[in-house]
Amino acid sequence: MTRYHYGLIGVFLVVWIWAAINPVFPGDWLLENYLVFIFVPVILILGHYFKLSKVSYTLLTLFMILHVIGSHYTYEHVPFGYTLQDWFGASRNMYDRLVHFSFGFLLFYPIREVFMRVAKVRGFWGYWLPIDLAGAFSALYEVIEWLAARNVDPAAGLAFLGSQGDIWDAQKDMVLAIIGTTVAAIIVACINMAYKKDFWKDMKESFKLDKNDHMLGEVELSRMMHEGN
Repeated sequence: MTRYHYGLIGVFLVVWIWAAINPVFPGDWLLENYLVFIFVPVILILGHYFKLSKVSYTLLTLFMILHVIGSHYTYEHVPFGYTLQDWFGASRNMYDRLVHFSFGFLLFYPIREVFMRVAKVRGFWGYWLPIDLAGAFSALYEVIEWLAARNVDPAAGLAFLGSQGDIWDAQKDMVLAIIGTTVAAIIVACINMAYKKDFWKDMKESFKLDKNDHMLGEVELSRMMHEGN
C-alpha cells in the first residue's frame, strides 16, 4: 500500500467515526453499516491479491463516504438532500436518489477495470458488461433492503428502506443507478475515443469470434465427454 491508499483509508475512517457518533437513528445506522463491515474488509483483503488503480480506489472511497453520511442522518433526513429537493422541485428528500445515481456512476470504472483485467473483455463489452453488472447489483441491494425491512424492527426497517411513501422507490433507485453507470460509460468512452487511436477498431473486433471458437450446449458436452473417455 502507498501513502495514497493510506490517505484514502484515513479520510474514510474520519468520516465513518463522525457518522458513528450520535447517529440520528442508531438502529438504521447499524443496518446501513453491515454493508461497510462486510465490503470494506473484502476490498482491503482482495487488494493484497488484486490491486486496483488509484482511480478505482478513489471512486470506491467516495461512494462509501456518501453511504456513511446517509447512515448518520438516515437517507431521508440528510441536510443536503433537502437542498437537492429544492433544486429539483421534488416532494421528498433527494439524497437517496443521489446515492443510487452515484452507485452506478462511481462504481462503473472499478467494475470495468476488473472485467478488463480478469475476464479480458475488450471493446463494446468493456462498457456494456459493467453497466449490466451495476444494474444487477442495484437490484440485489433492493432485495436486501426488502428482506431487512421485513425481518427487523419496523421503525428501523422503514428508515432503512427510505422509500418516503413512494411505492415505486425501488424501481426509481435502480433506474438512477443504471443512468449513473451509463453516464460514466459515456465519459470513459469519450476519453478513450480522444486518446486511443484504435478505439473504433477495438470496438469492431470485440464482436468477432476467436478462431478457436466453437458452439457450447450439446457440442461442448460432447467434447467434454470425448475428452473424459
